[in-house]
Amino acid sequence: MQTSELVPFLRRALTVARAEFAALGALAIVTLGIMTFVEIADDMTEADGQAFDQMVLHWMQPVAGQPRGPWWLHEAAADLTSLGGISVLTLFAIVALVFLLILRKRLSALLLIVGLAGGVGLSEGLKALFERQRPPAVYQAVETLNASFPSGHALLSTVFYLTVAVMLTRAFPRKRVKAWVLGVGMTFALIVGLTRIYLGAHWASDVMAGWCVGAAWAMALWLVSYAVERRQTRHQAHLVDEPAVSGEPPVAEA
Repeated sequence: MQTSELVPFLRRALTVARAEFAALGALAIVTLGIMTFVEIADDMTEADGQAFDQMVLHWMQPVAGQPRGPWWLHEAAADLTSLGGISVLTLFAIVALVFLLILRKRLSALLLIVGLAGGVGLSEGLKALFERQRPPAVYQAVETLNASFPSGHALLSTVFYLTVAVMLTRAFPRKRVKAWVLGVGMTFALIVGLTRIYLGAHWASDVMAGWCVGAAWAMALWLVSYAVERRQTRHQAHLVDEPAVSGEPPVAEA
């Protein structure tokens, strides 16, 4: 290999190494999320797990129906918890889908649709399977509809915001910007989950289980999209997201 070819080769090798490392990291999150969910599901039926949930609920609301903190914090929590509601997420998803389709990011658009639809299916299916009762109605500062475990708000917000954040990281080359975007996505999911506990809509273990399932599902979808994109890039298929720069061939990224 000539010296003039060495630098491009090393750059390509580094890109591949980063992509494979990202794939291994995503696989680790999927595995850890599933294992943690199973552990939480087992603990919630035991005395120690139930005692933990009761302790967190009573700390959040020393007086039933009156969450800690000033009145404005109660109002803020009620507003922020809506960021994980199906209506708000559907609206955000429609905006994101239209934007992705305008940019001809067909694979990303499909990933977002499958992610949310699958997240709803997982949430409702697991709720029907476990049929856990929510905290007593006297503690609930917001309206609730169905079973408690896992938290649908925590699950769906994790799927949506994490998926969108991962998509956005591919548009920014700088690592600091990528980290900031991922941090924002995780913060949104964290806020939604914490507000569900704070408002008495869920037990703490419900929210943690929702985070685990949501993160595992989001990373599983990323792994699928990564494999599909690499395969279709080799065959020049039409589902692959088109490059941002005209005339530049599509490249599978982490």
